[in-house]
Amino acid sequence: MNLGKMFIIIGIMFLVIGVVWTFIGRLPGDISFKKGNFTFYFPIMTSIVISIVLSIIFFILGRFR
Repeated sequence: MNLGKMFIIIGIMFLVIGVVWTFIGRLPGDISFKKGNFTFYFPIMTSIVISIVLSIIFFILGRFR
């Protein structure tokens, strides 16, 4: 695979991740704490969903190797 095709694939992956991140940005189960001008946000549920999706994708890609 040449370098140009690899950059195109990486760009498409970033585009898909950006679109998905927009829709699943704040799921129930994410921890959010706001006090005054300080905000703490820990996306635990979002992290779990992303982990499951990536595990499924890598499992499927591993079956084709």
